[in-house]
Amino acid sequence: METKKNTRLLSLDTLRGFDMLFIMGFAPLVVALNALHPTAVGDVIAGHMRHVPWDGFTQHDMIFPLFLFIAGISFPFSLAKQRGSGSSDKHIYLRVFRRGVTLVLLGFLYNGFLQLNFPDVRLASVLGRIGLAWMFGAFIYMSLKKSVQYGLIVFILVGYWLLLAFVPAPDAAGASPLSIEGNLVGYIDRHCLPGKLIYGNFDPEGLLSTLPAIVTALLGIYAGEIVRSTRLGSGERKSLLLSGIGVVLVAIGLVWNTVFPINKMLWSSSFTCFVGGLSFLLFALFYYIVDVKGWKSWTLFFRVIGLNSITIYLAQQVVGFSHMNKFLFGGMSQWVRECAGEPAGAVVLRAGYVACCWFFLYFLYRKNIFLKV
Repeated sequence: METKKNTRLLSLDTLRGFDMLFIMGFAPLVVALNALHPTAVGDVIAGHMRHVPWDGFTQHDMIFPLFLFIAGISFPFSLAKQRGSGSSDKHIYLRVFRRGVTLVLLGFLYNGFLQLNFPDVRLASVLGRIGLAWMFGAFIYMSLKKSVQYGLIVFILVGYWLLLAFVPAPDAAGASPLSIEGNLVGYIDRHCLPGKLIYGNFDPEGLLSTLPAIVTALLGIYAGEIVRSTRLGSGERKSLLLSGIGVVLVAIGLVWNTVFPINKMLWSSSFTCFVGGLSFLLFALFYYIVDVKGWKSWTLFFRVIGLNSITIYLAQQVVGFSHMNKFLFGGMSQWVRECAGEPAGAVVLRAGYVACCWFFLYFLYRKNIFLKV
């Protein structure tokens, strides 16, 4: 089954929903299940349900860059649709800019800007990073020749590596330039980013580290371009090409890791390549299964999440899902806790939280309500 030009990629909504599931309560559920019946394999899986403190990588470190990569995938389809409907490039640039700024403003809202405690508000945010990286990635894709784009990607990644490796923060006091105390990323944010930083002296969604995140968005755009292309032939061939690029990027990231560690907090160049490669591989798998082979019956659970991903991200900050969970499942959790112990009761509450979020999204899905930014 070949994906038609301008048709919606069900695999994209499915993959986005799969990605968001882990921050919709599924990661704590996995940890709770392992606490209920601990195993060596379960310990490893549960360990991947949290971020690493600094250098290294877990599955949880994949969630954010994968979402940004997915945001990039849809842009070639959107761009072609807008141009096909007669929109000028000036109009498209304005729409891209508006979407980027809207995500930045939603990030302010998520961080509590409306509390009006301006000295302590955090301006950096996940949504802001997505908005800026996606926006600049889209501008680059629309404005520059492909050869120039590739050169710019190399310049950003290599330049970022050399800058961080050889230019420590002026206040590093002897600390390694790649440490949390001595890196230039944190120094720039401490002096140029208003408000508070999430870790006091460092913020993983700050200014300088947005540069390699733009590359992540561009990699997603290129993945979307591959799938949309009519010159590459069958969906099977496209899946193989996506997979091949993924393997190459993972290899580059692992080799680069030996001199510039994989580090989500810095969004290091090795991290950009490594997670970019994993994102290509995951997208290739979902695209092949869902859109090429047409095996779609299992996707509804994830598409319900993926079609309202920004909604559930914001809603968990605003809507009282925890209170709803305790109201609906608190009694059952207490009964299970008394009968089978604390870990079993915790599993009920963790599963109840996921259920509350999912049925909230399912209600919106049935009512055809989707938050579009």
